[in-house]
Amino acid sequence: MEETKQSAQHFLDLIKKSRRGKFKVYIGMSAGVGKTYRMLQEAHALLKNGIDVKIGFIETHNRPETHALLSGLPVIPLRHLFYKGKDLEEMDMQAIISLRPEIVIVDELAHSNIEGSKNEKRWQDVMDILNAGINVISAVNVQHIESLNAEIAGITGIEVKERIPDSVLALADEVVNIDLTADELITRLKEGKIYPPDKVEAALNNFFKSGHVLQLRELALKEVASQVERKVENEITKPHMIRHERFLACISSNEKTARTVIRKTARLANYYNSKWYVLYVQIPKEDPNKIALDKQRHLINNFKLATELGAEIIKVKSSSVSQSIIDQASDRKVTTICVGKPHFSLFRIIVSTNIFNKLLKKLTENDIDLIILS
Repeated sequence: MEETKQSAQHFLDLIKKSRRGKFKVYIGMSAGVGKTYRMLQEAHALLKNGIDVKIGFIETHNRPETHALLSGLPVIPLRHLFYKGKDLEEMDMQAIISLRPEIVIVDELAHSNIEGSKNEKRWQDVMDILNAGINVISAVNVQHIESLNAEIAGITGIEVKERIPDSVLALADEVVNIDLTADELITRLKEGKIYPPDKVEAALNNFFKSGHVLQLRELALKEVASQVERKVENEITKPHMIRHERFLACISSNEKTARTVIRKTARLANYYNSKWYVLYVQIPKEDPNKIALDKQRHLINNFKLATELGAEIIKVKSSSVSQSIIDQASDRKVTTICVGKPHFSLFRIIVSTNIFNKLLKKLTENDIDLIILS
């Protein structure tokens, strides 16, 4: 009976996927590389070939070359909302779905919608549009990818607030990198093609430092490469299939450690296009009646982050963290276990128990890898 249900669900999933719109995403290392310009060029080419393409939302940032490309393209009017005494504009998702164009251009994928909108984020609007059977072309900068947040902050010193889950990119049918060399991008900035003249100097001294741009470019290239590899894995049949990777991220109530382990495991799972889990073992001293409220709040936030990044959450009550890891890894057919560095609390709990050797033996017997994340 259970097998019949799974078969039926699989068939339903195939039907939904076939009805869903196609999703193309342009990725860039930063603002100013030409993502919006390229989307508008593509819109003109599609229109010329008789395709019903419309502009759902575009942000030209008042760049003359980009703004000029809007001429001749059908634009769906934005909706007006009053928020905090101001008349603001937002993409009209319902109008897009009602008009049902064959393709819609939606810029600024990581944008946060105005309070009162149906969805909190624009990427959620895009998911609704795709589910309505409409094809979407969108764009995002690499710094807005959730699992890269800490790495971007380490490079630039800036924590990006607007982010998209990695799972959104994983749904894309096509991911295209808009690439420039660091020198080309900085030249564009100095020529006033990215920001107004009064903001150029500050940008050059902060986000657009040559070293920063080089590292961001590397991240963008790696991201697109991993998307292509995933597509190859999914669409090209291999005579000898490699094992299906499954990752288990083991976290404690330590906020920063848990967030690091979650994000880095998400990157690994994203690279291998694999299922992954987050395991939290609630030991007796972390019972809800004993654990501090701030730790409870951090745990909830980390569970939410993991869910957004595509993980399945596993919560277990046990006095033995090691045994719980063994049990869950076995039950879920996990291939790789990810934990924090030795000085982190979770690792201390594991190594402090005499079952640690049993854990290592079990991992060896079942060909399970152990990754210690810094």
